[in-house]
Amino acid sequence: MSNRLGSGIVIVIAGLGLGLAALLITARHGVTEWPFVAAFGLLIAIGEMVQFKVDRSRNRAPIATSAALGYAMLRGPSLEVAPDIAQVIAVTSVATMIGMCPRAIAGLRWDIVVSNRRVLSVACAAVVFSAVVPRDLGWNGSWRHAIPLVGAMLLGVLTAGLVDALVGAGQATELFNKPFPASLRDELLVMGRIGMAMGLSGVLLAAGTSLLGLWAPPLVIVPLLLTQFAFRRFASAQRTYRTTVRSMARSTEIAGFSSPGQNARTASLAVAIGNDLGLTPARMEALEYAALLSGVGQLALADPSPGGASLLRTREERQRAAEIGASVIERSGVLDRVAEIVRHSNDPYRQGRASNSAIPLESGIVNVALAYEQLVGEGTGQSPDKALESIGLGIGAEYDPVVVESLRRVVGRGFRF
Repeated sequence: MSNRLGSGIVIVIAGLGLGLAALLITARHGVTEWPFVAAFGLLIAIGEMVQFKVDRSRNRAPIATSAALGYAMLRGPSLEVAPDIAQVIAVTSVATMIGMCPRAIAGLRWDIVVSNRRVLSVACAAVVFSAVVPRDLGWNGSWRHAIPLVGAMLLGVLTAGLVDALVGAGQATELFNKPFPASLRDELLVMGRIGMAMGLSGVLLAAGTSLLGLWAPPLVIVPLLLTQFAFRRFASAQRTYRTTVRSMARSTEIAGFSSPGQNARTASLAVAIGNDLGLTPARMEALEYAALLSGVGQLALADPSPGGASLLRTREERQRAAEIGASVIERSGVLDRVAEIVRHSNDPYRQGRASNSAIPLESGIVNVALAYEQLVGEGTGQSPDKALESIGLGIGAEYDPVVVESLRRVVGRGFRF
C-alpha cells in the first residue's frame, strides 16, 4: 500500500511546502491589491467546495482552476501592482485549503493530492507567464500589447495543463500499473476536453478583470457555473447508469447462475488486464460493463452451472448464452459496444480473433478473466500458479496469447481477488 501512496505523498509535500514558502515570502514583502486577493481567493475556495467527479478518475474543480489561473495572469489598468509569483501561489494554496475544510467537515469526497496538483500546476503557469511578460506590461488597448499578453496567457495555460497531465500520468502508472505512454495519452485527452475549457475561462477571467476590474469575474463565472451544473447532471446520470449495470449483473447471482461476487471479481481482473494493456478510458468502461454482464445470457439456459462454473458447459451452450446475453444488452440501445464484446467473449482465439481482427480485444480479456476467476475464485481451491498453468495450455487455441501474458504480469504483481 505504501508503494501506491508514494507519489501522492510527494505531491502533497511539494504542494504544501511550496504554499508555505510562498506564504512566508508574501508575508515578508506584504500583500498587494487586497480587493483582488479577496475576490479571487473567494472564487478559488468556492470552487474547491463545489468540486465534483465528472468521470471515474478524480474530482474536478473548474471554478477553482479557472480562478487560480486567472489570478496568476492579471496584468492591466485595473491593478496598480500585478501579483508576483509568491503571492499567486500563496493565495491559491491558502484558498484551496480553506475550500477543502467544509467538504471534509461535511464528510464529502475530497482529495488533498488532487488539490495540491492544482496548486503545483498553477504555480508552473505563474512562473512561465511571469518569465515571458514583464510586470510593467499590461493591457493598454493596442494590439502590440494584446497579442503578446494573450500568447503568454495561452502558454501559461498550456504549461499548467501539461504539468498536471505529466503528474497525473505518473500517478496512474503507479496506482493502476498502466504503461506511462497510455496514462499520458489519457491525461492529455482529458486536458483537451475539460482542461482547456478551464484554461480558456482563466484567460477570459484574467483579461476581463485586468480591463474591467472586479465587475468582470461574475460575467465569466456565471456561464462556468451553468456548465458545471450540466457536468454534475451528467456525472449523476453516469453514476445511476453504473448502478443499473451492477444490479443487472447481480441478477445471475440471485438466480444461482453464478457464485456470489463472481461477476465483480471477473470485472476487477478484466480491468486490471485492460490497464496493463493500456486501453483507453472509453474501452475500459465498456470492458468493465462487459465483464459484469458476461453471464446474463445464462439466465436463458435450462439449469444453472454448479457454482457458476460455466466452463463446465459445452462450447455450444456457452456461445449460445453469449449470443443471448449480447441480444439482451443490445436492447438497452446504449450498450452496443458492450454487447459486441459479450457476443464474442466465449469465442476460441484460433477460430475467432486470430483470423478476424474485427473481434474486440476486450472479448479475449473477458474470456481469460472469467476462466481465471472460475479456477481461482471462492470455493475452487486452485492456486494462482496452477490456474496460470491450466490457462497456459490453451494459449493460441482457446485464449489470446497477448491477454494471457498480461494476466501473468498482473498476477505476478500480486493481484488477488
